[in-house]
Amino acid sequence: MTNPIEYFMSAEITMSDKLLEIMYFVIGLIAIYVAIRNLNDKSNDKRYGTFAFWFLLGLMFVIGKWIPPMYTGILMVLMVLSPILKQVKAGSEPSPSVEEMTKNYKKIGFKVFIPAVSIGAFALIAALFTTISPLFGMGVGVVVGIILLMIFSKDNKPSVFLNDGRRMLDIVGPLSMLPTLLAALGAVFTTAGVGDVISGIVSNIIPEGNVAIGIIVYAVGMALFTMVMGNAFAAITVMTVGIGAPFVLAHGADPVIIGSLALTCGYCGTLCTPMAANFNIVPVAVLEMKDDYGVIKNQVVIAGIMLVVQIIMMIVLS
Repeated sequence: MTNPIEYFMSAEITMSDKLLEIMYFVIGLIAIYVAIRNLNDKSNDKRYGTFAFWFLLGLMFVIGKWIPPMYTGILMVLMVLSPILKQVKAGSEPSPSVEEMTKNYKKIGFKVFIPAVSIGAFALIAALFTTISPLFGMGVGVVVGIILLMIFSKDNKPSVFLNDGRRMLDIVGPLSMLPTLLAALGAVFTTAGVGDVISGIVSNIIPEGNVAIGIIVYAVGMALFTMVMGNAFAAITVMTVGIGAPFVLAHGADPVIIGSLALTCGYCGTLCTPMAANFNIVPVAVLEMKDDYGVIKNQVVIAGIMLVVQIIMMIVLS
C-alpha cells in the first residue's frame, strides 16, 4: 500500500500515472456528488440504495489506490448489492424543456459540436505527441469542452454541468460500471490460465499446422469471447494466449496483421452483445428506446458480414 504523498513525490511513477490518479479522484468526487444528490431526493423511493451504489463507487475511485486490494473487493461487493436487489433508481433531475433547447440552439448553433470534438482531439494529441495517457487527454478535452460551452453561453454555469452530469449518470445507472468490471475480468481470466485451458480444448479441433483453420477458429473465438466479456481488449489477451499464439502465430503468420484484424473481429462481437453496455445498452437508456435490444438488432447482420470479410483478409494477407 502506497502513501499518496510518497506516490506523487516518487520519481519512479510516471507523470502520466500521477495525472490519471488525479483524474480518477475527480471522477470519484463526481460520483459522491451524485450519491448525495440522490440521498436528498425525497421523490426517489430507492434513494438509500442509489446513494449506497454511487457513494461506494466514488469512494473506490478516491481511495482505491491507497487501500489493500481486499478492502477494495469488499467495497465492490457491497456496491453491487444495490443493483442486484434493484435498489438503484434515477432521481428527479429535470430534463431541459423543448423551449430551453430551442433557445440554446439558436444561441450556440452548430458550435455545440466543437466541445464534443475537443474530447477526441485532446485524446489524439496526448496519444500522438506526448507520453501522457490518452485517457487523461480525454479528461483534458472534457474540461476544455466545459470552458468552451461556458464561453458560448453565460447560462452554462458550473451547476448546469454538475446537475446534467448527475442526470446522465442516473439514466445510465449501474451499467456505467460494466465495461470496467469486464475489463478487469479479462485480466483475471488471463492470470487464472483460462487461455491455457482454451488452448488444450482447441488442440483437439484444429488439425496440426493448418493455419487457415486456426485463423477461422481464432477470429470466431474472438467474436464469441468478446460477446461474453463485452470487451474486445479483454478477450484478445485470453484468445491470443489460447489460440492465436500456438495455432496461428507459431506457424509464421504476420503478428501485425493477425493481431490488428483479430481485434476488429472482436469488435464484431461487441456489436452483438448487451455485455458491451456502453455501446449497445446505454444508448437505449439515453434515447429511451422501446426495444432494449434495438441497437443490437440493427448491427448484427453487418457484424456477421464484417467478421467473414476480416477472416478472409487474415487468411489472404497473413
